[in-house]
Amino acid sequence: MSRDYYIFSNGRIMRKDNTIYFEDGIGARRALPVEDVDKIHFFGETDLNSKLLNYVSKYGILLNFYNYHGFYTGTFYSRKKNVSGFLLVKQAEHYSNLSKRLYLAKSFIDSAVFHILRNLRNYAGTEEFIEKIETERNNIYKSSQIDELMGTEGRIRKIYYEAFNKVLKNGFCLEKRQKRPPTDPVNALISFGNSMIYTTVLGEIYKTQLEPTISYLHQPSTKRFSLSLDLAEIFKPLIIDPIIFRLANNRMITEDDFDEEEEVCFLNEQGKKKFLKEFEAKLETTITHRKLGRKVSYKTFIRLECYKLIKHLVDDEIYKPLKAWW
Repeated sequence: MSRDYYIFSNGRIMRKDNTIYFEDGIGARRALPVEDVDKIHFFGETDLNSKLLNYVSKYGILLNFYNYHGFYTGTFYSRKKNVSGFLLVKQAEHYSNLSKRLYLAKSFIDSAVFHILRNLRNYAGTEEFIEKIETERNNIYKSSQIDELMGTEGRIRKIYYEAFNKVLKNGFCLEKRQKRPPTDPVNALISFGNSMIYTTVLGEIYKTQLEPTISYLHQPSTKRFSLSLDLAEIFKPLIIDPIIFRLANNRMITEDDFDEEEEVCFLNEQGKKKFLKEFEAKLETTITHRKLGRKVSYKTFIRLECYKLIKHLVDDEIYKPLKAWW
């Protein structure tokens, strides 16, 4: 099974025969067999050349890049081989038709809220927040415009993040959500986790015929794969937030795993490695799928969500978003 590789040290990456090699700044070399690579994530300055890019393109390997603070900056996304003009037209139709767009946008938010409430019900003292979110949840179905729906989603997120202080232990707290830039450890964890789920969703979309720049909840625009943002809404509370709670509440991550420079708080290399270890373990965790009758990993659930969306777009089966039953 192909997998993700995470490169931290500064150095250069090259290829020889059917193997990709990463050479760090002190000459140590690490082999990455091409048949075993799904995505490569670069967290440090790395030299690479067009010969390597042409090579990884043949195998559909995505290269994800993150800046000094560990925040996602972009992806080398080779030419898609799995394309469909018919599906592209259908995606555009569902975007340009407001009622069709709203159905999908509401579905993504409804699933996200389901998983948010699922998280909160695992912790004492969150009843007040659950009640407020349930009240706001009713506004999802009443929304007649995307902006109105996004407003409801924003209020729900605000309540949810206020509840974090009832969940988190060991000195971790969240005064308010701050993205650009994060100024405390919890915000740093959320931002880093959201970057990782975004690139993971993008990787699964890439393996299908979906066009990642046509989206329904988030406005399509230049310089981003907005469909990844849509589908990531489902999986942020299902995958990322439980990882954050586990790391903080079990003392698996401490203040030593963060650095702060110029009022920006971010995970250092040690902290990133701890988070990514839990992230990979979560993605590989399997659940017995009640419809397929076999074990399916969290990562596969993301791909299945893409396929369900495709079926909806081509009028094969109405899209019903994932709501964890386990």
